[in-house]
Amino acid sequence: MAGEAPLARLRIGVAATYAAQGFGYASAVTALPGMKSKVGIDDATVSLTVLLGCVTAAGGSMLAEWVSTRRSSRVALLLGLSVQVIALPLLALSPSMVLFVAAFGIYGLGLGMVDASSNIQGVLVQHKAGRSVMSTFFAAYTGAAIAGALSMSQLAHLGSQTGAVTGLLVAAVAIAGAVALSRGWLVTSGAVTFGAGHPAPAKAPLPTRGIWLFGMMVAVAFVADSAVSTWSTVYLHDTLAAGAVLAPLGYAAYQVAILATRLGGDRLVARTGRAPMVAVSVAIGIGGLVLVALTHNATGAVAGFALVGVGVGTLVPLTFSAAGELAPARVDEVISRINLFNYAGAVLGAVTLGLLSSGPGLGPAFILPAVLLVPALVLARRFDHPAGRVRVVLPVPAPAVEPQA
Repeated sequence: MAGEAPLARLRIGVAATYAAQGFGYASAVTALPGMKSKVGIDDATVSLTVLLGCVTAAGGSMLAEWVSTRRSSRVALLLGLSVQVIALPLLALSPSMVLFVAAFGIYGLGLGMVDASSNIQGVLVQHKAGRSVMSTFFAAYTGAAIAGALSMSQLAHLGSQTGAVTGLLVAAVAIAGAVALSRGWLVTSGAVTFGAGHPAPAKAPLPTRGIWLFGMMVAVAFVADSAVSTWSTVYLHDTLAAGAVLAPLGYAAYQVAILATRLGGDRLVARTGRAPMVAVSVAIGIGGLVLVALTHNATGAVAGFALVGVGVGTLVPLTFSAAGELAPARVDEVISRINLFNYAGAVLGAVTLGLLSSGPGLGPAFILPAVLLVPALVLARRFDHPAGRVRVVLPVPAPAVEPQA
């Protein structure tokens, strides 16, 4: 499309939006303890607020699909980021519980819009590049999330409340900067375009079976992610008696493994293909969860959480990458609907393990996400041929015919 940025700039622009999302989300969740004391809420209210954020994020994902199919995923992405730029200061400056919860709901709406539309943009860039690039985009998200958490940690020296407020305002400024950088460096065309005089054919039916298949892969990945994110530190501290220094290292090892896997993921995919990489890395992730469940040693559990990061770090970007080939002409709708599954997985992982912790115990509870990851091994072959074909061929636009003088 005339006026669209070169591929290298498209990759930078889309990566910037992933990074903005990661930095903003990490800042928002790590600010919760400080905001809790600022507006005077208890743990139960915090949990309900986060749940509200998941619900509005699902709504944001559906809104992104609506905007993308009528305008473009570029518009949906910039709109979602702009909503976050407005919501984060509202969250930081909320003087009461009601306004705080409302602001978090608005932030969730923007979060969901960006989740869906950034993945649509990533898949479109991958189509243009003709090779795997999704792992690099998710690496930008993970790296920025780590930076966001570290930033909030440093700002905590200002005091719990002041640090939380400052961190949220810094995140808003960072996201605004990403909007300014990326607005001219995003994909402006749809998944498939046609030349003048060649109208697009009628849309093919949505691949419902494929959406459910890859959606469930996203869901189980986020069950594991939510389980580790929510409960790893609690498990190490309360069950394995790890000290205050060692207990957070389970989550840190998990995030470092995700980042390392995603930084090298695209190069590995180019050598091995998606299916072998999914099979091997998810098997490693399952082994990590089993190690966490069975070990009675804090060091072993930290190693297990790192292995889980290898599986989750691979499965999420490669699932969206494969899903983008299900129906190239309807990629906006396919990716937006698959994105909805991540919120279900996140809630299921956090809540279910919490319930199991009072029964068989938190250690054995980590077997649940391990079992849920097994289908990814069985269905790994679908990652190389998601639409049941040897390869997916995008329609080639017919050149426009200039009138003769």
